[in-house]
Amino acid sequence: MSILFRRSMLLVPWMLAASFTARAADPDLGALDLKPELPDKVETSGRKLFVEAGVGRAEQRYGLGSRTIGRASIDYRDTARLGPSTQGTFSARVDATDPKTPGIDGAVVLSLREASVGWQNETATQLVDLGRINLRDGPGYGYNPTDFFRDYALRTVTTANPFSLRENRLGTVMLRVQQLWPESSLSMVLAPKLRSARSSEGFSADLGATNSRSRSLLALSNRWSEKLNTQILAYKEDSASVRFGGSLTALVSQAAVVHAEASSGREPGLLSRALGQPAAAMTRNRLAAGLTYTTESRLSITAEAQYNGFALDRDQWLSQVQGNPQVQAAYYGNAQDLQDNAGRESWLLYAVQRDLGIKGLDLTVLLKVNANDRSRMVWLDLRRRFDKADLALQFQDNSGVAGSEFGVIQVRRSAGLVATFYF
Repeated sequence: MSILFRRSMLLVPWMLAASFTARAADPDLGALDLKPELPDKVETSGRKLFVEAGVGRAEQRYGLGSRTIGRASIDYRDTARLGPSTQGTFSARVDATDPKTPGIDGAVVLSLREASVGWQNETATQLVDLGRINLRDGPGYGYNPTDFFRDYALRTVTTANPFSLRENRLGTVMLRVQQLWPESSLSMVLAPKLRSARSSEGFSADLGATNSRSRSLLALSNRWSEKLNTQILAYKEDSASVRFGGSLTALVSQAAVVHAEASSGREPGLLSRALGQPAAAMTRNRLAAGLTYTTESRLSITAEAQYNGFALDRDQWLSQVQGNPQVQAAYYGNAQDLQDNAGRESWLLYAVQRDLGIKGLDLTVLLKVNANDRSRMVWLDLRRRFDKADLALQFQDNSGVAGSEFGVIQVRRSAGLVATFYF
């Protein structure tokens, strides 16, 4: 059972969440702000630094009682011009967690997210970037079938917020070449193999996590109008067939946006990969589709349906996973490592109310449901924003029958306070 405990801790999306995304991107306000999926030109520079500390209490399963949990983090990002047509980007964070991250030596973990140099021509229509880049594709809120570079990119899980997870993960060392036109772009990515295995050292670039095989990606993005954006992708990695993907974002009214993304390819099932069993590749699809509605009172609600053809359905889960702790640990741990859905069908609800009663008080609610094993996770963040600091009260509940995705997690529920200071 100790193996299950160690692996299940990888699945604990701690209630002590990083808050950078809420300040830097505000994606949850996006129903009235349909942005094109086109590359950013080299036009800005800036430095962002914040430190964060949190403490809370967790109620645990398996007769372990409750315990105090905590985290301290330093997050640094810098983009600077190196010349008239070049710029450098550096982004990293350090997390000290209690309990420590399973599989990492020591309690302090470095996540080197980005370290790259970029060049553009005089008309800013041709761009070249070289180095570690956190490439994120797909408009989905909680699941991104076209986000092909997400595998093994999280060194430590410090939040349930899907936007923060995408921001905080490791980038991949790559060469990226982009051609921009007024309403479209074409990009090519080449990512070489640099290491064969992931590192267990706390302070490591961990190139084996992101560059354990050679990969390439071709992506065509189009803005058809102010109301419709699309992207088509073709992805290839060592000894595997090409995977294809596509996505769209559409403004259907002044208050509503729909999004959808899907991918298709041949690969072994999620359980076979988790257990290291030889299995024939099968052709399956992944899909995420949702609707975001934003009210005049600054309430934004997103509902998203998710499908993973490589995951287990209910009958397979009942016969192959439930009642077998070692298989549960391998299956759910592998899904966490790949940032893939463990259930064939899942649902997500993401709601944000800005200025709740008073200016600067925000409430975020996340609900994720595995429709196959009928387990669910609820996460709440009540945050008071000041000029140079945030103070947040956070709560998380993981519920489900024994052996289910959220019922197997060691932490049943948790609550805590997080203080963030911006410099």
